[in-house]
Amino acid sequence: MDLSLKLLAYKLPEKVTFQIANASVVLVRSFPLKLIRLHTCWKASIELLSSGRFVTLEKIVDCLKNVDLKNIEIFFDGLVRRGFLEREGTFLITEYPFVSVIIPVRNRPEEIKACLLSLGKLDYPLDKLEIIAVDDASCDHTPEAIKGFNVRLISLKKNRQAPYCRNLAAQKANGEILAFLDSDCVASPSWLKELVPAFKDPAVCAVGGRIDSFFDTTALDRYEQVKSSLIIGNHVRRSSEREKFFYVPSCNLLVKKKIFHSIGGFNPDLVVGEDVDLCWRLQDAGHSVEFRPNGTIFHRHRNKMSAFCRRRFDYGTSEPLLQKLHPDRAKTFFFPLGGFLFWCVFFSAFYLMPSLLFICPALVLVDSMVKYLKTRKLNISISFFQHLKAVSRSWATLFYHGASFLSRYYLWTCLPVAFVIPEASVSLFCLHVFSGIVDYMIKKPELNPVSFLLYFTFEQFSYQTGVWAGAVKYFSFRPVIPVITFLKKR
Repeated sequence: MDLSLKLLAYKLPEKVTFQIANASVVLVRSFPLKLIRLHTCWKASIELLSSGRFVTLEKIVDCLKNVDLKNIEIFFDGLVRRGFLEREGTFLITEYPFVSVIIPVRNRPEEIKACLLSLGKLDYPLDKLEIIAVDDASCDHTPEAIKGFNVRLISLKKNRQAPYCRNLAAQKANGEILAFLDSDCVASPSWLKELVPAFKDPAVCAVGGRIDSFFDTTALDRYEQVKSSLIIGNHVRRSSEREKFFYVPSCNLLVKKKIFHSIGGFNPDLVVGEDVDLCWRLQDAGHSVEFRPNGTIFHRHRNKMSAFCRRRFDYGTSEPLLQKLHPDRAKTFFFPLGGFLFWCVFFSAFYLMPSLLFICPALVLVDSMVKYLKTRKLNISISFFQHLKAVSRSWATLFYHGASFLSRYYLWTCLPVAFVIPEASVSLFCLHVFSGIVDYMIKKPELNPVSFLLYFTFEQFSYQTGVWAGAVKYFSFRPVIPVITFLKKR
């Protein structure tokens, strides 16, 4: 038996239960409330996984005699992405692909040294690895720092920016997999070994891994540890029709070389947002992009307030341009009809007629009952109380997302609005504070709430200033004027 089967394990999370309904296996996730139907052929394996302990792939294969091993892993990983399974360990592969690590660099001699030192400690077959550094016309001793390592160095005489450098190196790369890394990053020894197995699934053309903070000493460092825009999450995610805005940052990105070249590589005209554009074009070409919460690299973020704000401003300027380049990706807000009515009634009562408040709990109860009766009709056992909690959480989340949107894009209006409608300005600022407090509770940073809210405010203001500057420059206001729909896309 392959050793890999002993190293990879799955289990049902505590919040997931299973039941048999209408000759199907039904998995029910309590928060957020979701369910999925499986064919009865998976019944024995699901029973095995419901023990509360991780079960090795070896044992799972034993109870699924007629299912191909590759299909088992792909199917179970799909359940992991949907939150119905937890996964532990990595599937080892017997034949590792040739990987070309590509690093653009300009005027960073010490950073590139640390980066290359970390690559020298990679746990990956040396005969299947090459490292290409592209010096983007540095005017210091960066090229000399690179020459001390066993690295292919490409030197440019004119500054062309990172996307051009990555494309140039990709044209000269020997690897079937291109691994993009930034010069201000340090790779963990298991970086490639933990991400390369994602390509066992033929649908995956690109994969990114976890990006942690290199610094951890100052309050801003601790803010970045939980709020960096490079953080994708703590769970496996994959692009889909319902996640059209999904991407992984280029500082930790592996791509199949043939597919990379087939779509033309990075857009060299983009200085920021080029990784978003690449991932969206990969998806448009029919490929899947995946994020895995391992394969870690450590990033040296901007840990000075001025640099921090400038970078957030730069990120903001890219959003209107990206929306213009990808007009089919309209920012959409889905408002469930029940939730929309609830908040309309709530705010009408709050500002105009308090006697209407009694309607709010009635709306929650009615919507919960409708959903409860639907699941009963399908012979699925989900209690009314579970539906009640799910509806309440869903509508509370709806309010949070609305507050977050206003905080993200319209905080700057607090001052001009204050001269016209002071109450509206105060309400908007309260929504901003509310979204910051919720983020603080979710992220659990090693910061006091006041410091977190201060950095949060600087970040929101810097980013939205960049968005509005880009909107005016490219005459593209779609990022700040989303499409509102009451019908959820399936």
